[in-house]
Amino acid sequence: MEFFEEIGKVAIGSRLRMLTDKVTEDAAQIYKLYHIDMQPKWFPVFYTLTQEREKTITEIAKAIGHSHPSVSKIISEMLKKGYVKESKDKADGRRNVISLSKKGMKISAELKDQLIDVNAAIEEISAQAQHKLWEAIGEWEFLLEQKSLLRRVMEKKKQRDGAKVEIVAYKPEYQEVFRSLNVEWISRYFKMEESDYKALDDPQGYILDKGGFILVAQYDGEPLGVCALIKINDGEYDFELAKMAVSPKAQGKNIGFILANAIIDKARSLGASKIYLESNTILKPAINLYHKLGFQKVAGKPTPYARCNIQMELSLS
Repeated sequence: MEFFEEIGKVAIGSRLRMLTDKVTEDAAQIYKLYHIDMQPKWFPVFYTLTQEREKTITEIAKAIGHSHPSVSKIISEMLKKGYVKESKDKADGRRNVISLSKKGMKISAELKDQLIDVNAAIEEISAQAQHKLWEAIGEWEFLLEQKSLLRRVMEKKKQRDGAKVEIVAYKPEYQEVFRSLNVEWISRYFKMEESDYKALDDPQGYILDKGGFILVAQYDGEPLGVCALIKINDGEYDFELAKMAVSPKAQGKNIGFILANAIIDKARSLGASKIYLESNTILKPAINLYHKLGFQKVAGKPTPYARCNIQMELSLS
């Protein structure tokens, strides 16, 4: 166990598997002790059938929290042993139901003494233990059902990656990055249009000199994301969020979310009350990001982009 003390909680899966293997190995020997020919993995299915006269494989899987293929395989093994039987549901002839055979019922009766002794042994361990494993397992199952370990690790990864992101103001030296990142994603899904060239070939004149701003996201010092605020003078909106692009190699590092929040904060600091944007619903990750940021879909207005099929706004008031 020195390995687990050294590596800590990151090896929880391996440690639980080792504990499971140990208990399962003992369980196999316990069945032999009581002269019962059964595999430990059959028990949840078998016990469920002792409580109900008959069930479908789907109902059994749902009752014990196993997958349908897993239960189906166990049923096949138990059929070969003659412990269960398969028949048509009397109420619905289209369904097959599983029930204990006479041999299975005999095994069920023989199991009673074994279950009494096993329960007593578990109670003894619980009394000797400082921590209640059974309750802890229930708590962990509940918490992991609310949010899986994978999702939690993904969130921690985003937090750690986010700490490496620095948002800086645009400088002329970033023009090529601003252009190339946008050309890359636009060309991947659509065709470059006249308004794209105007903004990307001359960001100074088209965006900055007209009261707009461009922010750049650096990850470990490398510029991998860009986003612009284009000044609007239509009486309804103050700025348009536009030309947001993140390098494919930076996907999953939360750069888009950090960058968009930074550009929104910039607009808010300038006294903006509403931000506008145009996009296309084929860009699902981007649309999801905008919704997450609080943008709402609005009725269409004239647009210079043929690819635009959705317009959104964010109220900052």
